[in-house]
Amino acid sequence: MTLTPAVLDWMLDSDPSVRWQVERDLTDAPPEVWAATRARVTTEGFGAALLSRQDADGQWAGGAHFPGGFFGTPEAETPGQPWVATSWSLKDLREWGVDAAALEGTVEKLAANCHWEYDDLPFWGGEVDVCINAYTLAAGAWLGVDMSELARWFVDHRLADGGWNCEAEEGRSTRSSFHSTLNALRGLLDYERLTGDASVRDARHGGEEYLLRRRLLYRESTGEQVGGFVSHFTYPHRHQYSALNALDHFRAAALRDGTPPDPRLADAIEVVRAARQPDGTWLQGEPLPGRVWFAVDAPEGEPSRWLTLFGTRVLDWWDAAA
Repeated sequence: MTLTPAVLDWMLDSDPSVRWQVERDLTDAPPEVWAATRARVTTEGFGAALLSRQDADGQWAGGAHFPGGFFGTPEAETPGQPWVATSWSLKDLREWGVDAAALEGTVEKLAANCHWEYDDLPFWGGEVDVCINAYTLAAGAWLGVDMSELARWFVDHRLADGGWNCEAEEGRSTRSSFHSTLNALRGLLDYERLTGDASVRDARHGGEEYLLRRRLLYRESTGEQVGGFVSHFTYPHRHQYSALNALDHFRAAALRDGTPPDPRLADAIEVVRAARQPDGTWLQGEPLPGRVWFAVDAPEGEPSRWLTLFGTRVLDWWDAAA
């Protein structure tokens, strides 16, 4: 563990959604300790606050991926998008560690009341966007929905180069995207972990190989870095790819699969290491634009507990193996 005692105390003096992961991943606290902290996410802090925003019909902000009545408003013409609707809220609650039991009745309410903005499709069936379907796959598995059909969708919709692209279904691209592929991988890994269904593992491994061939940073055709987004670290990261987000996935996947870090991650590791401040923290990057329910991390340019959690556990994992 690379944190000083002062920084570790600062990390532990945080919302339960952060603290339980710090306890588990950075202090090696016994399961009964971090599990007790995780149980508090449902009743305190960010988790409790977001649960309180749920509508009586099971949705958040009256919509699936966008707030109800969003399109055609001035807000729809501004950069970014609101991050307050149902898919984003479920993603946050799941990733923060909220107990699925706290959402009793939500599955049935969303089945009855929530439809995607695309073709009015039913919520739990997903739609055609890879990232949206990845969030839905993981959310359904978390809440106990049979998501096997949507899981097969990912197997069937992998592109020839091994990954996924949200624009492929509209015929706008036949090449995979770093962003879409990482979101698909995270959804598939969570689905596998939550359900034990290994039928998607080969597809996940194939998508991981797509990123590994590119060493998480580069175009395979030219060897050039794909874009500044790979070193843009911010939380919440929403759909955004970065070297840090990708490495956090590869750490989780390796722990799931019982495999060591792949050597091809080395360049991305150095991007993350270079962003670490002398005190061991990572600074918040420019937030993604769009309306939020409330702030869950530091302002831009200040030390971020979330990024410090992700960065520290990734480097600890890599350095321990080395």
